[in-house]
Amino acid sequence: MKLAIILSTNNTEKNWNAFRLGNLALNNGDAVSIFLLGEGVEYLKYSNEKFNIQKQVDTFLESEKGEILACETCMVLRHQEGDKTCPVSGMKELYGLIKNSNKVVTF
Repeated sequence: MKLAIILSTNNTEKNWNAFRLGNLALNNGDAVSIFLLGEGVEYLKYSNEKFNIQKQVDTFLESEKGEILACETCMVLRHQEGDKTCPVSGMKELYGLIKNSNKVVTF
């Protein structure tokens, strides 16, 4: 299965759960793409001891079947630069992701 997860919030617990779901899907052999949109590009800012998003992201990025994409416009609005945990992408890639996925989940 190809699973697309769209994060559009900077809510720590929701993003932690989204990555937990992504990791579970990867562990079951699925391909998972996470697209960061709006406030979602800030997802790592609020990682903490209770909701350790960074740990979930590190696990996610260890898989060859997991990818993270981030809306460039949303990043520019928040004065963020791209990196491996928030790689620059755009609406064209989001559209392709939705079109080519078997399931799309939003957080």
